[in-house]
Amino acid sequence: MLTRRLMLAAGLAALAMPAMAEEPPIFAANRLAIQGYDPVAYFNEGKPVEGSEAHQLMWMGATWRFSSAANREAFERNPQRFAPQYGGYCAYAASQGYVAPTDPSAFTVHEGKLYLNYSRRVRGIWEQDIPGHISSADAHWPKPLKN
Repeated sequence: MLTRRLMLAAGLAALAMPAMAEEPPIFAANRLAIQGYDPVAYFNEGKPVEGSEAHQLMWMGATWRFSSAANREAFERNPQRFAPQYGGYCAYAASQGYVAPTDPSAFTVHEGKLYLNYSRRVRGIWEQDIPGHISSADAHWPKPLKN
């Protein structure tokens, strides 16, 4: 009887505690990473290119789309090389200790890594001190996902 009471009390205490909402590790609007844009194209073409449903795969709980089978295969071989930093969340926001969504056209490829920002205006702030912002984001990440 005592065990049942303890279990009931523990269950009620757990319900009374506020749940901590964690952000998923990959920013995926409608389950699409980078809103359906091809992460490999940022490196190969230097611009955002929409991916195709015909060339997609699941990785880290999100659907990634690619503009070609070759790009999908390149990503499959080495996803960390092509995936945006900070899970595709805004790199500037990560440098400030929080998460924010991103605009696929607000990007920077710096030293072989893809960084996305909330908007082109925020990308302008990001570009004023990319190394400093990266250092700050690296120090914070992934803590903002747990806030």
